Amino acid sequence: MKWYADRPGRLAWQVVADLLAVAWVWFWVTAALAARDAVLALRGPGDGLTRAGSGLRDTFGEAAAKARDLPLVGGKLGEALDRGRAAGGTLVDAGNTQVEAVETGALWLATALIAVPVAFLLVTWLPLRVRYALRAGAVRRLRDTGRRDLLALQALNRLPLRELARFDGDPAEAWRRRDEHVISLLAARQLAVCGLHDRGRRGTAAR
Repeated sequence: MKWYADRPGRLAWQVVADLLAVAWVWFWVTAALAARDAVLALRGPGDGLTRAGSGLRDTFGEAAAKARDLPLVGGKLGEALDRGRAAGGTLVDAGNTQVEAVETGALWLATALIAVPVAFLLVTWLPLRVRYALRAGAVRRLRDTGRRDLLALQALNRLPLRELARFDGDPAEAWRRRDEHVISLLAARQLAVCGLHDRGRRGTAAR
């Protein structure tokens, strides 16, 4: 695979596109973290309930333990105070539930804000980059192994008709005749389409 072109113009566009992709991800990660922090700020009331309930539960629990030591009424008074301790426990549970809901919401919000833009990038930018890398890698191998006839054949299959019409005569027929000049021109054009340097070109560009 070859991720970047040799020619400066194509290479510059690829670098800019990749930097924009990185900036896109960085922006949404930053936005997601900021949104998560904003949502987590809403857990304050839940934390307050938890602290209040914990204090209430501990206070009534200590009072119930001491009340049971009293003669005659200690048992009933301890039971009454235990109900206060239970109420404190209920407040703790309510606070914890609220905190968990806020934390879960913050997590899913951050995940969505990152996942959706990244998924968009993966179905738009990434396939183009991978397709180019595979194509350019294959073209480079053909160039480096001297298979200019196959490069020329690729050009015949992929170049638009207006490009092929600029050749003198029928380039397909010339390719079948193994015309070295036409093969060289077609191979050079295919390399240029991929932004690669033509290291073994013989001949001049087609007009």
